[in-house]
Amino acid sequence: MNHFLIIVLALWLAFSGLAHAAPIYVYVNDKGNRLITDHPRPELKGYRLLQKYHADDYFGTAVRPSASNRGLRVRDSEYDPLIVSKAKQLGLEPALLKAIIHIESSFNPSAVSPKGASGLMQLMPETARRYGVTDRFNPAQSLEGGGRYMRDLLLMFNYDTRLALAAYNAGENAVTRYQGIPPYKETQKYVELVLQMLDLYRKEMIGV
Repeated sequence: MNHFLIIVLALWLAFSGLAHAAPIYVYVNDKGNRLITDHPRPELKGYRLLQKYHADDYFGTAVRPSASNRGLRVRDSEYDPLIVSKAKQLGLEPALLKAIIHIESSFNPSAVSPKGASGLMQLMPETARRYGVTDRFNPAQSLEGGGRYMRDLLLMFNYDTRLALAAYNAGENAVTRYQGIPPYKETQKYVELVLQMLDLYRKEMIGV
């Protein structure tokens, strides 16, 4: 991205009040003209999506940064009541569900990973279909599908949270094949960070 566009985006954020709100979509046409908007515009003719940023957390970085780039601080979010409600409905710890969302999407329901996972719980298309999720960007559906998947993984791996988390990240087949956490740096780091956040949220959500 050139410096001019960075400046334009920074000024646009400062004066639009979106620095702690919506994602930012940057479209470009064949002539190099750029259009900046706070919502997707698939109907635009002659433009293609150049980049998407989430202004609240990661402006100027990848759509969904690697887990190692995230700060390990507890956060309130507008989805906390939904997280607590869904967790109790599914028989999960609210702190566990919140820790997963923190590392998966940083509470951004529009988050999209390079591999195609989407939404708060970063569901892949096949996982969404398995659990009847028709809109992965819908927070309630994402929590329902991702929570049910995590509940099934805990049952599958005899309530070993480390293995269930590894399966959530790398797939249950990988955990079964390696008979433990797969030797993938991303998965190993993911399990480590979610467990750290789980410990922090347990302290914060005592009595919830």
